Amino acid sequence: MEDTLYIVMPTYNEEKNIAYTVMEWLPFLLRGGENSRLLVIDDGSDDKTSEILAELKGTYPQLEVVTRENKGHGPTVLEAYRYAIDHGADYVFQTDSDGQTSPYEFKGFWDERGNYDAIFGNRINRLDGEDRKKVEKILCKMLRVFFGVRIPDSNAPFRLYKADKLKAYIKLLPEDYILPNVMLTVLFCKNKEGVLFKEVSFCLLYTSDAAD
Repeated sequence: MEDTLYIVMPTYNEEKNIAYTVMEWLPFLLRGGENSRLLVIDDGSDDKTSEILAELKGTYPQLEVVTRENKGHGPTVLEAYRYAIDHGADYVFQTDSDGQTSPYEFKGFWDERGNYDAIFGNRINRLDGEDRKKVEKILCKMLRVFFGVRIPDSNAPFRLYKADKLKAYIKLLPEDYILPNVMLTVLFCKNKEGVLFKEVSFCLLYTSDAAD
């Protein structure tokens, strides 16, 4: 029996990127079973994002769309995780909808899924600004001080979880938690779950014409 994969992504005001991003990710559902889905939660966009998603949903049955009032990125990610688990996911993969991650690096994560409880992206070369790099470095230092864990990248929006392990830990987080991916990374590492940090690229807008 093939594993059910849910690829989940929050979105907010991404009318320029959302169609491209959805179309890039949909083919990778083929790596999972027939019940695999791409879930996009629209966090109260006030541009044409919701209209574009509604149009795409009418064409692609494996695309699931939830539209609701704005709550912020963190709560939206948590809602996506809970939705995936409630709908039978065996594995949950989270990324963002802004085109800054490469779907063509997903295969390396999926092929390793049986060996780890979570595989987290590690952004070695970031093209999203020096300020964000500095913030991430400071955050990782703080996590080492307060939680005693050494983490190279705490918040990369490119991460694959075994759903049963994810379910156990998201129960510990309130629905309005602002930085769920950071805390989930900490919890998995602190509790010595099977974790791999795998290098990923991170750019302004990823494009490619090859899926292998």
